[in-house]
Amino acid sequence: MSSTIDRVKDIGPRPNAFDIERATKDNENYRSVAWSGRYLQVTLMSIPVGGDIGLEAHPETDQFLRLDAGRGRVQMGAAKDKLTFEQEVSDGWCVVVPAGAWHNITNIGTTPMQVYAIYAPAHHMPGKVQATSAVAEADKDDAPASWSVQGRHAADKHG
Repeated sequence: MSSTIDRVKDIGPRPNAFDIERATKDNENYRSVAWSGRYLQVTLMSIPVGGDIGLEAHPETDQFLRLDAGRGRVQMGAAKDKLTFEQEVSDGWCVVVPAGAWHNITNIGTTPMQVYAIYAPAHHMPGKVQATSAVAEADKDDAPASWSVQGRHAADKHG
């Protein structure tokens, strides 16, 4: 029998339903795009022990993240060198990142940190799977679909 993640397919802006907690826990990739709509996108993430999501800021994208397994340290702030918000999070916690906020989540636990993220607007190519953060960072073919509604396209900032 295939796992839940095998059954989750990004079918674009069409109705879909899946067990997001199971899919998130089953995901072994750094990032797997689970669903892409015109206005938002759902991604699944697995962050290894000691790893992190990566310090970044999305000038025109609000973001919602939820941990379904593991422990993390959230840091956010107005500048990459002024991360004034810090909070430990674990299974069941959510992190809400306002557009423009510098943010990172570091896995401080002893197991992979399993997270799902909702971006508004969409941020990644529909169906994109990136096995590691290094693969994601090097990926030059990871733009949202042309049919998605985007802002003014202010470039993301990375720390």
